[in-house]
Amino acid sequence: MKKTITDLLLIIAGGIIFAIAVNFYMIPNMLSEGGVIGVTAVMHYLFGWSTGVVNFVLNVILVGIGYRFFEKRALYYTIFSIITSSIFLYVTEDYGRMLTDDTLLSAIFAGLLVGIGLGLIFRSGGTNGGSTVLARIANEYLGMTIGNAMLLIDIVVVAGSLFVIGVDKGMYTLISVYIGAKVIDYFIEGLDERVAVFIMSDQADEIADTIIHKMSRGFTVLDGYGGYTGDNKKVLYLVINRQELAKLKKRIRDIDSTAYVTVHQVQEVIRKGFKAIV
Repeated sequence: MKKTITDLLLIIAGGIIFAIAVNFYMIPNMLSEGGVIGVTAVMHYLFGWSTGVVNFVLNVILVGIGYRFFEKRALYYTIFSIITSSIFLYVTEDYGRMLTDDTLLSAIFAGLLVGIGLGLIFRSGGTNGGSTVLARIANEYLGMTIGNAMLLIDIVVVAGSLFVIGVDKGMYTLISVYIGAKVIDYFIEGLDERVAVFIMSDQADEIADTIIHKMSRGFTVLDGYGGYTGDNKKVLYLVINRQELAKLKKRIRDIDSTAYVTVHQVQEVIRKGFKAIV
C-alpha cells in the first residue's frame, strides 16, 4: 500500500510538471512535441481546441488499442496518469503564459520538464498514454529503450507538424524532443545504472570479508592465475550500483593499494533482487 501511494504521488507530480512544460513553455512559443501531445498542440494551433480535452480523448483511444500489452497494474497506473495529466493540462490552460520569448530556452526547458514529468511517471510503472504506449510495446518486443522508441515516434509526429509551426520552430522542437528522450532514459535506466567490478588481489579474502560485512553485497569468486607469474589468484566479481563504486574502491585501496580492479558498465541485470525477466 505504501509503495502504491508513493507511485501515485509520483505520477501526480509528473503530470503537474508535464502540464507546466506544455502550457508555460511549449504552447506560448508555438512549439510542438512528439506523440499525442504534438498532435494536441497542432489541434490547438489550428482550431483552438483545449489541450487537456484533446490529450484525454486521443490517449484513451490509444490505450484502448494497446491495453492488452500491459499488466493490470501498469494499465491502471497509465489510466490514472492520463486522467491526472489531462486535468492539469486543462486547469493550467488559462494560467499558461510565456515565461521567456527566447525560443531556444523554451525548447530546452520544455524538453527538460517533459522528460522529468514522463520520467517520474515511467519510474512509477505507468505511462502517459499516447506514444508512450507504443514506446513501451517497442521496449518489450523490439528491445529498444523507451527513450529511443519515443524519439523515433516523436520525430515522425514533429515532421508532420512542420506544416503548421514552420521549419524554424520545428528545428527547435527537435531539440526539445531529443532532450526529453534523454532525460526519460536517465530516469528509467540511469538511476539504476549498475557496474560490474573485477578485483584481483593477494588480499582477496580480506576484501571479500569487507564486501560482505561492510557493504552487505554478494559476489562470485573465480579461480585465476597470473599470466606472467603463473601464481594462482582469486578473482572477485560483483555487480553494484554506480553510487556504491566510490565506497568500494576506497575499501579496496585501504586493504590493498596494489589490487588490480576493472570496472565495466552493465547493460542489464536479470535476477531476483535486480530486475525481473519481462
